[in-house]
Amino acid sequence: MANQNNNGKMSREEAGRKGGEATSKNHDKEFYEEIGEKGGENSHSGGNNSGDGKMSKEEAGRKGGKNSNGGNS
Repeated sequence: MANQNNNGKMSREEAGRKGGEATSKNHDKEFYEEIGEKGGENSHSGGNNSGDGKMSKEEAGRKGGKNSNGGNS
C-alpha cells in the first residue's frame, strides 16, 4: 500500500512512516525515554526559547495585564 505521487516519488506520509519504522527497529525503549525527557525539559521551561524574537504567552499576559485599565475608559 504505497502512497506515491504521479511522478513515482514517495509521499511525505509514507516517508515518515518508513523512517519511524526504521528508527523503532534500531533503538530500544531507553532511547525513546531519553529523547522524551529532553523534549519535556525544553517545552516546559515557561519561556520562549525558540529564538524567533516572539514573547512567550506568559510574558504577553503579564504585559497585557499591566497595560490594561480594567475596561474603564
